[in-house]
Amino acid sequence: MDVLQLDVSGRPQAWITAREAAVLYASDGVAWTLGDACVVLRGGIQRRTGLQSRIEVHSIIAVRGSVPSRAWRQTPALSNPKLFVRDRYICAYCGGQFHADDLTREHIQPTSRGGLDSWMNCITACRSCNGHKANRTPEEARMSLLYLPTCRACTRT
Repeated sequence: MDVLQLDVSGRPQAWITAREAAVLYASDGVAWTLGDACVVLRGGIQRRTGLQSRIEVHSIIAVRGSVPSRAWRQTPALSNPKLFVRDRYICAYCGGQFHADDLTREHIQPTSRGGLDSWMNCITACRSCNGHKANRTPEEARMSLLYLPTCRACTRT
């Protein structure tokens, strides 16, 4: 049975095994738990008490410690699939709707001319329009954008 590991603020970190969770319990690394105990792990007999040791592992555990600041970005990483979903698979220049295989990530301000590879500088373009625009700005290529990039929808998917 896998256990969901959270940071102390409740953000998911990873799926871990019950044995990995037991190590966190034994080293006082668990800050809090949620859900019922999903696994009971039994150990040896304690010499002083004569009782068998046991660790009840809950289905969700939060671990102590700090979270790297870059682990949870406010803005998700830019990727072609996310970009195409944001732009609804529509070319920003001709307005055609295409399959993902026929689309490209198009930089409004070309990266070779200082443009960033960011949500606000990228739009979806069909291969034909991207090839026509080439290494120019839309104005230089005499092409107009049918929509502007936004970060509003970049958090979907």
